[in-house]
Amino acid sequence: MLHSPLLDLNTRKALLFALVAERLAVYYEHNVWMTASQSESLAGQWLKQAKLVLPVNELRCFSTLSGQLARQMTSSLSREAGLYAVHEMTEARDPRYQSAFALDMQAECERLLREHLLV
Repeated sequence: MLHSPLLDLNTRKALLFALVAERLAVYYEHNVWMTASQSESLAGQWLKQAKLVLPVNELRCFSTLSGQLARQMTSSLSREAGLYAVHEMTEARDPRYQSAFALDMQAECERLLREHLLV
């Protein structure tokens, strides 16, 4: 059984950010949306690899929020801008990569987490 340290704000923000990036990548590559269960499973795998866990209800919230933000983004971006967003967000998973867009998206992820009391 995994011993789960509490996830701090930065870890939670990184999880939401990565889920949004992955949802966008799948959407732009295959023109379909990941299901909630696919998103929850992916997040669970990432957390397990990091020896972290989240309660199922919180995992569902992360899945829901990532889906809402990804869909909101696609509704306001052209395909080209959306592909750029995916690229920037994917590259920004490496902390050495600096991107103003990614920083803005991380701030939006933090705002959503605070708004939904997930911090």
